[in-house]
Amino acid sequence: MRLNEATFGGAAAVEGYGPGFFRAGGAVWQGAILIRPEGVQPWGGLGDAAPLLALAGQVDVLFLGTGTEIAHPPRALREVLEAAGLGLEPMSSPAAARTYNVLLADGRRIAAALLPVGAAGPDGA
Repeated sequence: MRLNEATFGGAAAVEGYGPGFFRAGGAVWQGAILIRPEGVQPWGGLGDAAPLLALAGQVDVLFLGTGTEIAHPPRALREVLEAAGLGLEPMSSPAAARTYNVLLADGRRIAAALLPVGAAGPDGA
């Protein structure tokens, strides 16, 4: 079996994660993040819809990493994102990070909002 290393052409990728942090875009980020091919930024968690809404028309799908386990996003968040035309795919943060990286390598228009694993509460704090 032949393995090829994924290349991201300078786009921001998720390089690793641990309790309360992500390594993404060449830096370590504490807490929740929003990652797009153009870069990484802190994200305020499930109550912070504004930066997600700003992605409308820029991405085809938004992966929502809900921490260690998959969880349903709050109804209000889901409804506001769907009304803006954003495709939302909730999954655990490890699965969301892997899926983001795979589709990033394919050049897809994607983003991921990730709550850290091992976080204290559902908002990633």
